[in-house]
Formats: sequence, structure tokens, C-alpha cells
Amino acid sequence: MAPPSVGHLAMNSLPTTMQAAVAEQIDTPLRLVELAVPAPGPGQVLVRVAAAGLNPLDTKIRAGKAAHARHPLPAVLGIDLAGTVVALGTDVHQWQIGDAVYGMTGGVGGVQGSLAEYAAVDAALLAPKPANLSMREAAAIPLGFITAYEGLVDRAGVREGQRVLVHGGAGGVGHLAAQLARARGAEVFATGSAAQKPMIEGYGATAIDYTTTPVADYVQAYTDGEGFDVIYDTVGGATLDASFEAVRAYHGHVVSALGWGTHALAPLSFRAGTYSGVFTLRPLLTGQGRAHHGEILREATALAERGQLRTHLDPHRFSLAEAEQAYQLIESGRAAGKVVVDVAG
Repeated sequence: MAPPSVGHLAMNSLPTTMQAAVAEQIDTPLRLVELAVPAPGPGQVLVRVAAAGLNPLDTKIRAGKAAHARHPLPAVLGIDLAGTVVALGTDVHQWQIGDAVYGMTGGVGGVQGSLAEYAAVDAALLAPKPANLSMREAAAIPLGFITAYEGLVDRAGVREGQRVLVHGGAGGVGHLAAQLARARGAEVFATGSAAQKPMIEGYGATAIDYTTTPVADYVQAYTDGEGFDVIYDTVGGATLDASFEAVRAYHGHVVSALGWGTHALAPLSFRAGTYSGVFTLRPLLTGQGRAHHGEILREATALAERGQLRTHLDPHRFSLAEAEQAYQLIESGRAAGKVVVDVAG
């Protein structure tokens, strides 16, 4: 355990300015600017960012279509990061300078995001980076895994012997949810396209082609018509409505990370099932429950180091100066996995 004074000594040895990619106005390209290196406050650590994991939410913030994220422009975007602790604020006892860490640490609520060379972050939000993963791979985990965990474990209590259906099993949250459910002993099924079948099956789930298989057919084929014990919807809209009809009667639980829109609850009520929503940003926005996010990522680290959790990265490489191109790739719909920006070596 390093004393608080070490943090101040470390700050004295760091540069005073850093490069950051800033979204200055709605729907304008990111611009690389020079900002002051932030000093870690009480309970914070300063992280030298090695990699920033980008999310579709970032593009919505930049487009002015994510009021729920409360991140006014101009701002540094980027919710996920992986990097190295280089300075400690006061009242930090769980980290030492030189620790490799990762987390979902900012980019919403007016807090600086990860598209910068350094970030002062709440120490409770971080976890040790999995030893067997690169910084790029680790930066791809936090938002997706936390969202999956809050739904499957915190809300639904998924356990051994259950049948779990993940809608969107090849997506950023879905492919992590499928692996998490498998690690907890569930039999996992996941919807996707025919082209996504090899990827879904590679994560240990039974693939269901939603484009050709009606809901009633796959419920009959895989549950003998009883329905799935837990359904995790990562798609929303009509897919969430379909979940209400595919869940097991009396004991079934539907979870959604995209409960937007208007939905009829009657089909769920007729099956005597239950529903939960997931809003992963809440601890970042309110300050409540942040330590739990760190705890969740420690679970992710343990799974990754046991070989039970893998990430799916888009093969394109982007530097911090090329962050704009990274967002353009996400917006194009052509990203083949999580897009990660290499911020520092």
C-alpha cells in the first residue's frame, strides 16, 4: 500500500499537459487538443490511458441524442478504459502506482472520458486488468460486461440448470452475457443472423436464427413449449415484446437493457413472469453503487483468467489522433466487434 504522498511525487514527475480528442459541438468531428493533466482528488487515481473502448452511446452523445447520459459538449468522450495507475489521490488504499487497471470510468455525467492520455477516475470503479488480456482487450470489456452482469446476476440471479435466452448474442453486451450465463452453469441460447451462428456457437451458446425461426417454434424446440427461465433482451422494440411471450410461466424473468418505447405487459402478466430493466450508467451519474461496478469487473477478471471470458474486437486499429475515424466506423454499422482506440503505448 503506497502512502498518499507517493501520488504527489508521481504528479511532479508527469507532464503538465496531455492530448485529448474533444467533441466540441453536436455532429462535428472530434478535434485533437491539448488539455491540462488532471490531478487525482480524494478517492481518485490518475490513470495513464493505454486503450479506450468506444460504444454506440458515445456516438449518440456526440449527435445530441443521449440526454440521459448528461454529458454536455464540449467534452472528452469514451466510457471504457484500460491503463496504468501513475498517481494516487488521498484516501486511496487499494491501488499502487504501476498497477494495470480497467474500468467504466467516465464519458458521461460531465466526467472526462477515456479519449485522453490521462484520466483522474474514482478508484472504486476500477479492477485489476486480466493478466492474460492485452490493454486493448481489457478496454473492450467494462460497459458490456457490467450491463450483462447487472441483468443476469443482480436482477435475474441466473444459476446452474436454467435455460437462458440472450437476444442479440453476437452484440457487444450479448456475447458477454452468453459467456457469463455459461460460466454460471446455465444452458444458453442466443438469437442472431445465420452469418453470426459460428460466433455465437463459439461462445458456447446454441444459435437461433431470428430471421427464419418464429418465437413459438424455438420455444417449442428448445424448451418443450415451457419457455426460457431467463431472457436477456439487448435489442429492444419488438424483440422485447417477443420475450414476454417466450419466458417460462410462473418463474420466468425477462431483463432488458433497451426498454425504450411502449410495450404491452399483458403477455408477460398472463405467464405470471417478471421483468427488470438495466441502466448501467446510474452509478456514474449518481455516485451510488460505484464500488459494485469495481466488484463486477473483478468477477470479469477472474472469468477471463480462467479462460471463460473472451472479447470480440474489431480488427481496425486507431490512434488517439484517429478517434474520429473510429466513431465513423461505428456509425457506419460496419464494425465487426468492439472498436478500441490505442491511446498510449
